[in-house]
Amino acid sequence: MAKVRITLVRSKIGRPKDQKEALRALGLNKINDRRELELNPALEGNIKKVAHLISVETIG
Repeated sequence: MAKVRITLVRSKIGRPKDQKEALRALGLNKINDRRELELNPALEGNIKKVAHLISVETIG
């Protein structure tokens, strides 16, 4: 599987609870928090749920 770098670029304030939980599952708490994670189906689902709040880069 590929690795991805996920960065929170927009605030989670005022977002529905399911989106806040998806961000917490990704390990993103504050704006500009960045995580490098191994891509898997569960991670892809969380990324799709909050795609408008994050930036995703493929590492390799």
